[in-house]
Parts: sequence; C-alpha cells; structure tokens
Amino acid sequence: MSAERGAHTYAEIMSQPEVWAQTIETFHSHSESLKAFWGGQQPDQVIFTGCGSTYYLSQIAASLFQHSLRIPAYAYPASEIALYPDLTLATGTNSMLVTISRSGSTTETVQAVRVYREKAAGKVLAITCDSQSPLAQGADYNLATDAAQEKSLAQTRSFSSMTILAEAMVALLSDSGDLAQIDQLVPTVRRLLGEYHDLARMLAETPFIQRFFFLGSGFLRGMASEAMLKMKEMSLAYSEAYHMLEFRHGPMSMVNHQSLVVGLLSDQAFPQEAAVLRDMQRRGARVLALAEARGSLDLSTGSHFVELASGLPQGLRPVIYLPVLQLMAYYRAMAGTENPDLPADLSSVISLNESLT
Repeated sequence: MSAERGAHTYAEIMSQPEVWAQTIETFHSHSESLKAFWGGQQPDQVIFTGCGSTYYLSQIAASLFQHSLRIPAYAYPASEIALYPDLTLATGTNSMLVTISRSGSTTETVQAVRVYREKAAGKVLAITCDSQSPLAQGADYNLATDAAQEKSLAQTRSFSSMTILAEAMVALLSDSGDLAQIDQLVPTVRRLLGEYHDLARMLAETPFIQRFFFLGSGFLRGMASEAMLKMKEMSLAYSEAYHMLEFRHGPMSMVNHQSLVVGLLSDQAFPQEAAVLRDMQRRGARVLALAEARGSLDLSTGSHFVELASGLPQGLRPVIYLPVLQLMAYYRAMAGTENPDLPADLSSVISLNESLT
C-alpha cells in the first residue's frame, strides 16, 4: 500500500533532531582527517557549487567561509562552471572546489567537477548524502551524511544536514571555537519544531494569503531562497526570495493584503531589516519574522515572530531558521491538492540526456 499523501515529507521534517545528531557524530569522526586534508592544500580561494537547493546551500557556505577564514569564497550554480568556465574559474590560483549534492550524481555537478579538474587542476571536496555516489567516490575528500537520505523528492532533512556539515567544516577550519557548541543544534531544532508547529500550520492554511515573499541577507540570503523553493516545490504557491533591503527596489510593488512577508533577521543588520518588515506591514502584508531575539522589533498587530533563542554563534545559526518554514510549505501543500512527497514534474536526481561538454 502506498504511503499517505505527504507522509514521507512530514516524517523527514520532524526527524531532523535525530538525523542532525547522527550528522554531527559523523562530522566529529572526520574532524582530524578533514583538518589534515585542508592543511595539505592551503588554497587561496574556495568555490562552492550545487544545483537548486544545493546552490543555495553553496551561497550560505561561501559567505560563512569567507567571513570566518578570510579567504575569498564564491558560489556558482554547477551549470555555470560546466558551461562558462572562463567566467567562473580563475587559472593560476591554488583553488579548491566544494561540490554539494544530495544524490551525488546530478549531471551538471558531475560535469562541473570534470571541467574544474581540467581548467583549474585543484582539489575537490564533496558534501553529499550518499557516500557511495559518483561525486563522493570521485572527490579528493568526501564528507557524507548517509543518515539524511530521503524518500520524498523535495529536500528537507538532507538540505539541513548538509548545511550542518558545511557550518561544522567552517567552524573546524577557522578554529573559532564554535564547534564546541554544535551539539546544541539538536535540542534547539526539537524545541522550534514543537513550539512553532501550530503557527506554521495556521499561516499555511490561511486562505487569503496568496503570495509568499522570503527575505534574507548576508549569511541568510541562501536560506531565504531555500525557504522560497520549498514553498514553490511542495505547494506550487506564488513564492519569491530577495535580499532584505533590495526588496524595496521594485519587488515590493507586488505586496498587498494577500501577502505573507517572511523576514530572516540577522544580528548585524537587525534595525535596517526590521524597518523593511514594518514598511511591508504598512503596505498591507502580514509579516512573519524570525530572529535570535525579538530585541527592538516593533511590529503591528497581525505580525508573528519566531524567536530562535538558540544561544549559538552566528556561524552555526543559519540552519535553524529553516525547519519551521519547511513545515509551513508542507502544510500549504496539504491544504490544497498537491503531494509534497511528489512535487509536480520533479525528480530526485536531474539527469540530462545531452552532454554539457
């Protein structure tokens, strides 16, 4: 008998506390060898790449990496590296490619690695959910969380678990001391999924909300895009993502009383980002704000707030913004006729018939 509609997605979202714990344990087992691998390379730039969700994860990882290690870091879709290497790869540098893929077999990503090895001749580190995949087996170093594999097509626990691997890698290599607190991710996500479950469902099932806008900047830009993609994939709802302050420069013209504006608020730009949300309220939008603490946030009636209250350093924090928004996307799909386990016209691995060469 087939699973009930949405059963896999819901189970995978709610399993994240347990899967994150396994992912963290896996990372600890890699820490010494990973540090030795990095020490043997000492690259002067790092390129992160992926497709779809993992491209957004690459954006998060690159921003964290550059901030913490003070080494130039870039994020490109894998297809851009495969098709436009002269625009994405610099010759004569000691670079490293970090390739991120749930399946480890997406055509563009496999081709990006091939082109990178030909053009840049640098080392490749793979972050995947399949340690036996082509990308994992072909990389110079493989960082995999097999426990995060999924039955549903839309990435949920796989994305968050690979994000944890990226955050942990940055913490380890930067010697920031953040890694000592990584175990606190597990009770934090368990609390957030319980405390804000009903809020996520209520907003998802509110019938007059027809447009979803996800705003985030800095370390949170990629996370806003991933939240947007989950809403779009699972429910087919109108959904867009923007840099927080850039939203004022044209896109806010789409905001009205049928809009939910979701703001992922940072510490360093909290006042400016909160002002954007207040502007959107004045345009008639309902607002959902997520931040470590409420601080001076002053929104009018009809707004909602997710207080992360994690106590975690900012380098480990991006991943905890996502699970409540995954739940919202799930419930939006379930409120309609879509099956979040099997999003329309999607497959878990994108394989292209035509060569990218």
